[in-house]
Amino acid sequence: MNFETKRIGDITVFKLNEKRLDTNISGLLKGEFTLLLKVEGINKLIIDLSEVETCDSSGLSALLVANRTLNTSNGSIRLVAPSEKVLTLIKITQLDRVLRVCDTVDEAIEELKND
Repeated sequence: MNFETKRIGDITVFKLNEKRLDTNISGLLKGEFTLLLKVEGINKLIIDLSEVETCDSSGLSALLVANRTLNTSNGSIRLVAPSEKVLTLIKITQLDRVLRVCDTVDEAIEELKND
């Protein structure tokens, strides 16, 4: 799984550099989120999906694991720049009510600074 992380103050940006967020990497992604959120104690996370073209239910599940983990520690999460396909899936499953989606990393940073 190809990804990069960077810290901006108390905010962590996790950029997934994969075309597909599916069964093949969802387990690895859940593990990575668990490390970041529980071991490193991150409580403001931006997940940059700008490289992801497609997503399936196991990919959504990985995003929900991060959201659930952050909710237990009063943290916040933002999804950034999902493709049209991924955004449609998020809306069809009504996860846009649970997961806040932003157009850019900068927009997400501004929102999280005020959280």
